Amino acid sequence: MDVTKPEQIKDAHSKVTEKIQDKGLWAVVNNAGVFHLPIDGELIPMSIYRKCMAVNFFGTVEVTKAFLPLLRKSKGRLVNVSSMGGTVPLQMTSAYAATKAALTMFSTIIRQELDKWGVKVVTIKPGGFKTNITGSQDIWDKMEKEILDHFSKDIQENYGQDYVHTQKLIIPTLKERSNPDITPVLRDIQHAISARNPSSFYYPGRMAYLWVCLAAYCPTSLLDYVIKKGFYPQPTPRALRTVH
Repeated sequence: MDVTKPEQIKDAHSKVTEKIQDKGLWAVVNNAGVFHLPIDGELIPMSIYRKCMAVNFFGTVEVTKAFLPLLRKSKGRLVNVSSMGGTVPLQMTSAYAATKAALTMFSTIIRQELDKWGVKVVTIKPGGFKTNITGSQDIWDKMEKEILDHFSKDIQENYGQDYVHTQKLIIPTLKERSNPDITPVLRDIQHAISARNPSSFYYPGRMAYLWVCLAAYCPTSLLDYVIKKGFYPQPTPRALRTVH
């Protein structure tokens, strides 16, 4: 279902209610998510910010609100799939990461609020896994065009169109560095649903928990340096290139 369409959420809720009748629902897993072309926040059009927020945050909130009465009946589980990026400030992901930070805080607060009802809330914060969220070549081409269509004269002079194209070429590298085996994520979701006492947070993925710890405890200057050196190289905007 499309979590940005309230009528589809209502329809799903009706179908689930019809099946379970008065038994209640044991678990809801919110996993819908969209990404964007990795690029500076200054260059991301507001339409992409809004789309990311509509799916990654508002969609989850609306689904949660719709199904909570059923979860309350069973004293069940709400599992929200956020991201390591909601805690670790990775460059070129401002629209996506901001939605995951919002989702993480939403989940953390309602975890406390729903405790009195016996409903447990779990947040999954995966590292880099290869899923369909990265999209197809056609999607990236459309995003590149949308970004370029919103270029102002100042952005054109300072960044240049080739800067955007170079960023798009980094996407295959992101895919190569992502883990194609999503078993760790599925295992954690399963544990969150079925364990008597699930953890409040899970961090599946290579070094995901380490990065979260670094973000929490490292001095800011050191964290910025480690992130800059630890991920893919950034292209240089046109205005900052050395002229030989």
